Amino acid sequence: MKKSVIILIAVIAVIAIWAVSSYNGMVSMEENVSNQWANVETQYQRRSDLIPNLVNTVKGYASHEKETLEGVIAARSQATQMKVDPSNLTPEAIAKYQKAQGEIGAALGKLLAITENYPDLKANQNFLELQAQLEGTENRINVARKNFNDAAKEYNTAIRRFPKNIFAGMFGFEKRPYFEAEEGAEKAPKVEF
Repeated sequence: MKKSVIILIAVIAVIAIWAVSSYNGMVSMEENVSNQWANVETQYQRRSDLIPNLVNTVKGYASHEKETLEGVIAARSQATQMKVDPSNLTPEAIAKYQKAQGEIGAALGKLLAITENYPDLKANQNFLELQAQLEGTENRINVARKNFNDAAKEYNTAIRRFPKNIFAGMFGFEKRPYFEAEEGAEKAPKVEF
C-alpha cells in the first residue's frame, strides 16, 4: 500500500510540475507577443515623430505644396490617435491600426515625390538626413512587424497543441492575430517622373 501511495504522489507531483511549467510558459509567450506589439508601436511612433521635422524642412522649399503637407499632417494626427491594447489584439483592431499607418505611408510617398520638383531640397542636408532616418524607420517597422508575427505564431502554436490546449482553454489564453499585408500590397507602386 505504501509503495502505491508513493507512486501516486510522484505522478501527481510530476503532473502538477508539468501543469505549472506549461501555464508559466504560455504566460511568458503571451507577454512576448505583447512586448513585440509594443515594439511595433514604438517604431510607428518613431516615424510619426520624424514627420514634423520632414514636413517643416519641405515647407521651407515647397510652400505652395500646401495640400500635400496638410495631408501628411492629417494622416499623422489620425495615426497617432489610434491605440490598440495589446491584451485585446483582434484582427479588426490590427487592420484598423494598419490602415491608419498605411495612410501615413501614402502621404509620405506624395511628400517625397515633391522633392523631384525642388532640386535645392534634394540637396539639402537636413532633408537628406531626415529621409535616411525615415527609410531606416520603415525598415525597423518591417522588422518589428515580422518579430511580432513570429512571437504570435510561437504563442498560437503552443496554445493550440495538445495537451496545452486544455490549459489554454481553461485559463483563457486566446489566439493572437497576425499583421498581414494591406490589400493591394502585392502590386508594385507605379513611379512616374
